[in-house]
Amino acid sequence: MVNYSVILEAAWLVRDVESVDDAMSVAVSEAGKRLNAAKMDYVDVEVGTTYCPYCGEPIDSVFVVAGTGIVALMMEMRVFNAESKEHAGRIAKKGIGKALKDAPLKVVEINEIE
Repeated sequence: MVNYSVILEAAWLVRDVESVDDAMSVAVSEAGKRLNAAKMDYVDVEVGTTYCPYCGEPIDSVFVVAGTGIVALMMEMRVFNAESKEHAGRIAKKGIGKALKDAPLKVVEINEIE
């Protein structure tokens, strides 16, 4: 059995925000509260990045229109004693998915750890 670090991406919708900074703060806070309530405080949550198609510089993955924002959240979780990378991804997605109901999740990266 091997240990893995799994990174998932989630799309988080926030309402009644005035700025991109507000949307990021609310999204991270809400996701953190749900994970803590599910006793998953070991999951690291941060705002994802996208690269500008023109200059190539990294920018926060946040979009706000009419007081509603969508924020890409990156969540990292360590999975111990998994049979394979795919198994580790399924474990992480199931665990985080239970805590963050209705949030679309996608496995982005899986790395073996020692």
